[in-house]
Amino acid sequence: MPQYYDDEFKKKIVRLKLEEGRTAKSIISEYGVSKASITKWCQEFREECQS
Repeated sequence: MPQYYDDEFKKKIVRLKLEEGRTAKSIISEYGVSKASITKWCQEFREECQS
């Protein structure tokens, strides 16, 4: 069964990756999300989270 994440959570993950420079591996271990999800969310929210 797929896990549902709200947009605020997704944006938090994107900020960790893009603004704080966290590695996908560290985010995966801390939050339990997949690398594919992180990549997808970064593509979706990149512009919004960098403004």
